[in-house]
Order: sequence, then C-alpha cells, then structure tokens
Amino acid sequence: MPIKSFRGQLADQEQETIPLHTNNGSTGYRIVKFELFPAGATSAFNYESFVSIFKIQQGAIPADGTPDFADQTLLACGYYTQSASAATNPEDINVIFDNEIFNQDIFISHSNSEGASAINYYIELEQIKLSLDESTVATLKDIRNIKSNE
Repeated sequence: MPIKSFRGQLADQEQETIPLHTNNGSTGYRIVKFELFPAGATSAFNYESFVSIFKIQQGAIPADGTPDFADQTLLACGYYTQSASAATNPEDINVIFDNEIFNQDIFISHSNSEGASAINYYIELEQIKLSLDESTVATLKDIRNIKSNE
C-alpha cells in the first residue's frame, strides 16, 4: 500500500493536527516510521523532548510531557535528549509506536522539559483500504475515545 509522509517542526508546548479523515472513513492508516531531529543541533542547546501522537486532541500538554502507556488514545511517543556537554552526555532517542489502524485525524504534541527549543518530526503512515466493517469499527473506536475523554 502507499506510504504518506508528514514532517514539520513543533515548538515547546505546541500541538498540531495531521488531517487524515475522509467522508466515508474507508482509508485507514498505520504508523510505519516516526523520527525526531533537533531544530537547533548545536552544542549550545539542551533537549529533553517528548513528542506524542494521539488519536484525539489534547486539552493541555503536560510540562514534563511524560507519556502514559495506559492511555488508549496514545499512538506513538518519542523521547529525544541532547546535552550541551555532548562529550559526556551524547544525544539519545527512543521511539515507540503502536501497530493500530486508524482512520481519523491524529494529533502530535511536543514538550521540552529542558528549555523551550523546538523539535522536528517525520512520520510515515501506511495507507490501508478498509472494508465497510473495518471502517465502522475504526470510526466507532475513535468516537468512544473522544466521549471518554470529555
């Protein structure tokens, strides 16, 4: 199936919408790649950035950004660290994403607990043709998630 890619830059405490919804919900997506890259890759920056992808819009982004893996709306998270003293504290990145299929918009947010630096992201989504039953299930799961978080 085709791969769609999205890239951008998120400021600290920023959230963006990645529009994926369709009128009939017959197109599903699955994350196949999720990468992070600093927006200021010099020795003067400290990063401790959390970037999370959710199935629903987040009301407020926690300052520490720590993900809750029990949250059923969490699709992916990435943790990027970089220290100004790179000789003793080299950069580190950890990325985890779910294998779930979704057919609605997704929301990506960033929290940098070590300052206010922005971060770049790159996401690849596998596009999947959904049957009527699969489309209905995916849409109903999203509606249930929205209702449970209101």
